[in-house]
Amino acid sequence: MQVILIQDVDNLGGRNELVTVKNGYARNYLIPRKFAVEANPGNLKQLEERLKVKAKKEAAMLAEINKVVEVLKSAPVKIGAKTGTSGKIFGTVTSLQIARAIRDQKGYEIDRKRISIVEEVKELGAYKASIDFGNGNVTEIDFEVIGE
Repeated sequence: MQVILIQDVDNLGGRNELVTVKNGYARNYLIPRKFAVEANPGNLKQLEERLKVKAKKEAAMLAEINKVVEVLKSAPVKIGAKTGTSGKIFGTVTSLQIARAIRDQKGYEIDRKRISIVEEVKELGAYKASIDFGNGNVTEIDFEVIGE
């Protein structure tokens, strides 16, 4: 019997997925517990519409991410740090500082947990950081550490 899953079911499939299961499993477990509905023509049509809406949302989100990536890659983000006489900075540059610099200079609010610094920053100069936007959308940006 074919059923459409309403929510994720372990070892079976994810939400909005069409799966084939045994009749008893569908009638006695999945359907009564509202984990799935029978795959009749009306439910299949609703599934198709939900998948179209989801695809449109993902396309709009991807377009927004691409716009943000363009702005971030247009020029390096500048981060000020206190330095000693030899050019070494006191402490290190963190993802929180990068997130604040992006917010102040580029106008986009990015969660600091999504930013990871590629190499440890101990001196003035140019470095790279990667930003994970989710769904496999990862980009690298340049940032420059300058003395204050």
